[in-house]
Amino acid sequence: MGNTVPSLFAAIVGKDPSLPFLTFYDDATGERTELSGATLANWVSKTANLLVDGCGLGVGDVAAVRLPPHWQTAAILLGAWTAGLSVSFGEPTAAGADVEFASLTAAETGAPGPVDRYVLGLAPMGLPMRGGVPAGWADYVAEVRRHGDHFPGPVGGGGTEELVERGRALGYPGGRVLVDTVAHPDPVEWLVAPLAAGASIVLSVNSDPAKLAGRAESEQATPI
Repeated sequence: MGNTVPSLFAAIVGKDPSLPFLTFYDDATGERTELSGATLANWVSKTANLLVDGCGLGVGDVAAVRLPPHWQTAAILLGAWTAGLSVSFGEPTAAGADVEFASLTAAETGAPGPVDRYVLGLAPMGLPMRGGVPAGWADYVAEVRRHGDHFPGPVGGGGTEELVERGRALGYPGGRVLVDTVAHPDPVEWLVAPLAAGASIVLSVNSDPAKLAGRAESEQATPI
């Protein structure tokens, strides 16, 4: 278990759960959200419980994740891997998946998918969606909050050992890293590689290039 994504996440959080683990910037909206290791771990556990208790899924099942880089995307990916699921990320459809997570735009344009489908508005502060939810979908934030704060895992599976090796090969430094997702949109680059290096993450989306150097300095992070 020492070389899986969930075990690496648990090891980092376990050192000091109160420390910032993921700080999220969106230069298109001005949002800044900071999550401690304990807070993100809570979202991860709730997501794993949603998948296992709510959807009846586990090792050998597949989650389709059609979401942009975001702190809620990190919670879903880590939750799926913690529950032992494999993840199909960024595919245009959810064909063959057992559960699907998608942005509102992706949900409105996607083809029919699995029975369990969750849509995300990606609102600041993790708020539920405003307005209507597309037919056949459930609001992830509203649903995940009903589930327990602790998960008795990770249970293994999910094939994340290979992802960890890919992440380590990128050679990220430890400490704290600033990842510009305009240049690094793949979850291996913005989530797995920092975990493999034992680093906390400053995640910058829709990045204004003029702000990145100052952001790295203020967050005491190494830019990637």
